[in-house]
Amino acid sequence: MAGDRATAVSVGFLGAGQMATALAGGWTSAGLLDVARSVASDPYVAARDKFQAATGVRATASNREVAAACDVLVLAVKPQMMPALLAEVRDAVPAGRLVISIAAGVTLKALADGLGAGVPVVRVMPNTPCLVGASASGYTPGPNATAAHVELVAALFGAVGKAVRVSEPQLDAVTGLSGSGPAFVYVFIEALADGGVRMGLPRDVAQALAAQTVLGAAQMVLQTGLHPGALKDAVASPGGTTIAGLHALERAGFRAAAMDAVEAATKRSQDLGK
Repeated sequence: MAGDRATAVSVGFLGAGQMATALAGGWTSAGLLDVARSVASDPYVAARDKFQAATGVRATASNREVAAACDVLVLAVKPQMMPALLAEVRDAVPAGRLVISIAAGVTLKALADGLGAGVPVVRVMPNTPCLVGASASGYTPGPNATAAHVELVAALFGAVGKAVRVSEPQLDAVTGLSGSGPAFVYVFIEALADGGVRMGLPRDVAQALAAQTVLGAAQMVLQTGLHPGALKDAVASPGGTTIAGLHALERAGFRAAAMDAVEAATKRSQDLGK
């Protein structure tokens, strides 16, 4: 059963950077990663040491060793490094081995061309809050991925947040929205805290209140299922403080700026895939 498999899955991480570390930590916390049989590779000693210390998963310099060793491979290198990595491990990946790519903009076709047409591949765009079990991920299976493969991917990424299946062309928008989105939200939290400091709050108090406010508002959207506009209207009393603040945001082009940020990040993801 997929559930039984997921509880004992060994994962090989090709690339031991921040995202691989976050996923390994999240899957270990969820009980889905077999730490003893999993392994990661990275060319940099410092990255290997940091990954191993954070996750308990062994790290090596050999990509080919990792490619041959585990039930699932996670390609976690920068998009620009992917062609060389695929060429290096192509003949080391066993037939039928599930390969998950989390590289922005690297298409299923590019992965199939690099690994061989018969390899089951699933593209996933997660984001860094998987480290705290709050990731937002989109995934697209390739033609050779079976229903069991898709179920396993959904279980793995569902264990560290929310995972939704999308078409491949939509993955660039997922990258622009939820992949890059945490950075946009961090800027908003920082700006809210700066506003609090500007109006007299201590920095630590302002930051804590700003972060908790964003967290609470997000939970309201997810848990009530109400449109954000309806929730906004419920806070904005006639002639009150909130509508005055909303007016200032509208005057500054806040909505357009947020939309432009997602558009710019999406277009960059599209460029990486060319």
